[in-house]
Amino acid sequence: MSTTTELQKDAGTAGTSEETLLELKSMRVFYGAIEAIKGIDLTVRKGEIVALLGGNGAGKTTTLRTVSGMLQPRHGEVLLRGERIDGIKSHELVRFGIGHVPEGRRVFSTMTVRENLEMGAYRFSSVDMAEMDRVFTLFPRLAERRSQQAGTLSGGEQQMLAIGRALMGKPELLLLDEPSMGLAPLIVQQIFEIIEEINKQGTTVLLVEQNATQALGLANRGYVLETGEVAMSGPATDLLADNRIRAAYLGEGAA
Repeated sequence: MSTTTELQKDAGTAGTSEETLLELKSMRVFYGAIEAIKGIDLTVRKGEIVALLGGNGAGKTTTLRTVSGMLQPRHGEVLLRGERIDGIKSHELVRFGIGHVPEGRRVFSTMTVRENLEMGAYRFSSVDMAEMDRVFTLFPRLAERRSQQAGTLSGGEQQMLAIGRALMGKPELLLLDEPSMGLAPLIVQQIFEIIEEINKQGTTVLLVEQNATQALGLANRGYVLETGEVAMSGPATDLLADNRIRAAYLGEGAA
């Protein structure tokens, strides 16, 4: 069993507050008899970007799917603004201010870019055109392709569309699962710049990402999962400098 190592208490970062937005308490999640998440504790403060790192099978995607209501914890609690949300169905959690961009993008391939974005606003009685304009400002490529079927977009454009679709629901907390997966380095850089801008505009982000350098370079704090447990946590700068992280994720030998 891994022991949680808190590198140091984060003194706070510009643009964030001490208000806790999301909190996981002793959360345990099972697939049948298999325990995928083994009692983790995790906190995301309002205004932060928090990175969730770990190898394949560590439990990162399971964590996001549980926060967004796609899975239910068998034990523990999921709290949003201090209120328990575990047990609430995923389509209802959108109304609580949670947006989820799943791994693999999953756009509606036969629908146009504009129609995909409109689907993201289903929690409202009508589409907020100002919000759509905001998405098109963040993603000019989508504006150029608004009448194009989503299935004909490049991988990077589909990732932009998946993020834009989530933003149409006006989330306070945005869950991003592997946004850089399968994308060219230049596109990855663009995606991370957009995530940073989304955060600056007031959206809190919980980011699952294999690219530790990119993720920790963007995040305020990070957690490292190993086989369903929190192995390390702390300010992103400290995690990035830690020899164990560098050896595990950056291909460098520990000193």
